[in-house]
This record gives sequence, structure tokens and C-alpha cells, in this order.
Amino acid sequence: MDPVTNPFVNVSSMNQSSLYKCDLNENFKYILLPTCYGIVFVIGLILNAFALFIFTFRMKQWTCSTIYMFNLSISDTLYVISLPFLIYYYANENNWPFGDAMCRIIRFLFYNNLYCSILFLSCISIHRFLGICFPIRSLEWLNVRRARICSVLIWIIVVSCQAPIFYFSQTYNNNGNVLCYDTTPPQLFPQFLVYSSIISVMLFCLPILTVIVCYCLMTKQLMQASAEGTASSRIKKKSIRMIVIVLLVFILCFLPFHITRTIYYIFRQLNVECNMLAASNIAYKVTRPLASANSCLDPILYFLSGQNFRKVFVSASKKKNNTSKLSSCNTTFSKV
Repeated sequence: MDPVTNPFVNVSSMNQSSLYKCDLNENFKYILLPTCYGIVFVIGLILNAFALFIFTFRMKQWTCSTIYMFNLSISDTLYVISLPFLIYYYANENNWPFGDAMCRIIRFLFYNNLYCSILFLSCISIHRFLGICFPIRSLEWLNVRRARICSVLIWIIVVSCQAPIFYFSQTYNNNGNVLCYDTTPPQLFPQFLVYSSIISVMLFCLPILTVIVCYCLMTKQLMQASAEGTASSRIKKKSIRMIVIVLLVFILCFLPFHITRTIYYIFRQLNVECNMLAASNIAYKVTRPLASANSCLDPILYFLSGQNFRKVFVSASKKKNNTSKLSSCNTTFSKV
């Protein structure tokens, strides 16, 4: 029995040997999670490594959006390189051989990436919104220096808010099978629920509401520009497309995870019937890979929405093709 997913303990004895109310069958996750994490690892590592290469060695002119995307790519890369540990853990049916410290680090990297992604994507949306809806006043607000300051603040905020994960996430030796808690030991779960709820409101609910408001206001602005026939309507359409892409990432990756996780945590705390807990647990486990998938979608976002990124990518591709052709010609000439 896994204390991570069977949290109901005998209240008369709050120790690891307490009896659990529900015996949940989680065999599906030993196939689902390693498979999904393996796909995310391969695709995410390739795409983010390429994105970092473009940002670092090919991007000459950096804008505010470029800075946010670069930091987002760093966060995704840090998370992606941690996935082999989780792949091994779940493929080995919840047996963690890497030690307590590494367990805490790996769990921290997941939540750190999750909320860094949310905040940096929100910054990109706010930047587009201000540039379109307040083009004159935003000139003094939107500059590279302030984008760098904002990026540093985001890292500080997220790392500070996720620091308690190092306390909550622990290992537990269950008859020779070492577990790495996804949440926390049963006796700490009430405190973890309060902490998790506060973080969800601060770092997910508020950002997604901000992105939705930006989208609505920019859509209204676009409709007015189209009615007036102004030349800026095309630029506004591109900015709205950008926010729509960000909003889709929120809806696809982050929203299902936060909804199912909240329901599952509440059901654990309320001591609901086992069939309800089992259903919520399955839903939560299924949406975890979706939250990880943003590491694969973000590089696609750079290409679709970042004009500078596309130009550099196309330029780098042309140089590579020209180099290959030149090399081929030289080889042919040498043979002659």
C-alpha cells in the first residue's frame, strides 16, 4: 500500500505504520507515467536545447518577449533533465533508490517549472496587451532592463514559494520499498493542503484570470480598430494570436492538472468514499503528464509567436543548408 495515494490513517496513531482506509489500485500509473514522461523528456530536451542554442548564439537583438521566453526555456530544461529519475521511479513501481535529498529536489523542480511557466507566459501576454492597448504610455514601461528585473523577481517569487516543498516532500521506507512522496507524509497533509491551496490561488488562478482579461480587452480593441479600418489591426491580430496560444497552453496543460489535483486533495482530507477517491486519484494521475507537456509546447510557442525567433531559425537553417551544399561541391571538385 502506498502512503502517497492512500492517506487516510487511523487518527489514534499518526505514524507511518497506521492503517489506511482505502486500498487504491494504481497499477496503471506504472505504465502511463514512465511512457508519458519518456516522451516529454525526449521531445522537450531536443526542442529546449535547440531553443537555448538559438537564444544564446543566434539571437542578436533581444526584446522583452525574448527575455521571458529565454527564462521559460531555462526553466523547462531544468525540469526536463530531471525526468529520467521519475521515469525510473515509476517504471520500478514506486521504488526510489536516489536518496532523500534527490527526492526533494526532483519534486521541487516539477513545481518550480510549473509556476515559472505560468508566470513567464503571463508576462508575455501582459507585455503584448500593454503594447497594443497602451502604445504610448507603455514605451517607458516596456524595455529590456525592466523585463530582466521582472524575470529575476519571478525566479525569486517562485523559488521562495516552492521552498516548502523541500520540507513536505520526503522519502519513506515501506518494507524495503523506498517511496518518494509526491505530496507529503500523512501527518503533514492538512498543512500541505493549506499551503497548496494558497499557492494555487496566487500562482495559477490570478495569472490565468490576468491572461483572460488581457485577451478580452485586446479583442475589444481589435474590433474597434477593424471598424475604424486602422493599419494597426494586423499587428493587433498577431498579438491576440499570441495570447490565444498562451491561453490554450493554460487550458490544456495547467487547468486540468489544478482542477483534478484540488479535487483529489479535498477528497483525501474529507475522508470520502473509496470509489470517489479512486476516481479523483485516476483523474489527477492522468493530468500530471499534461502539466509536464508544457515543456514541449513552449518551444513551439516561441516559433509561432516570436517573429525574431522565426527569422533567426530560418536564417540558421539556410546557413546550414548552404554549408552542406558548399561542402558537397568541394568534395565533388576534389574528386575531379
